[in-house]
Amino acid sequence: MKERGETLYKVVEVSPVTEESLEEALNDGAAEGWGFESIHFVTREGSHRPAMAYLFFTGGGAGRRPGR
Repeated sequence: MKERGETLYKVVEVSPVTEESLEEALNDGAAEGWGFESIHFVTREGSHRPAMAYLFFTGGGAGRRPGR
């Protein structure tokens, strides 16, 4: 089990949701040293297309932020 403070999190909101916007956000996070954790889509009632997406990234090491 990790000690508190060892894992840092980054959340990126993507809107509009397109293949290109998701790819760009994922590549930017990876280039900054963040590890991709998960993606969550937000949809509107009556629509199958996501209105926005939240990308969750993680980074390790207490007191250090990836890419900074």
